[in-house]
Amino acid sequence: MESQPVTEVDTAHISPELLETYQQTCGSCHEKGLVGAPKTGDVEAWKPRLAKGMDTMVKHARDGFNAMPPAGLCYHCSDEDYAALITYMSTAR
Repeated sequence: MESQPVTEVDTAHISPELLETYQQTCGSCHEKGLVGAPKTGDVEAWKPRLAKGMDTMVKHARDGFNAMPPAGLCYHCSDEDYAALITYMSTAR
């Protein structure tokens, strides 16, 4: 199954639990753009990544990609959690 590109991202709404997960895992690199991680809220930096499609983005989060470790350090996250977190990070603040 080929992944469709993400062409539009609605304003991200995540649960307080996922926001806490973001702060404890994803945010450690994505807040400052460490080791090439696109910064949270930097829509332009996320565009080429989102063009690969959400399925690919979730696979990269789950399996690791470039400098990002497997699971992005969120070992309890589901694929749905990863998709919500990616949407949150790729949406302008």
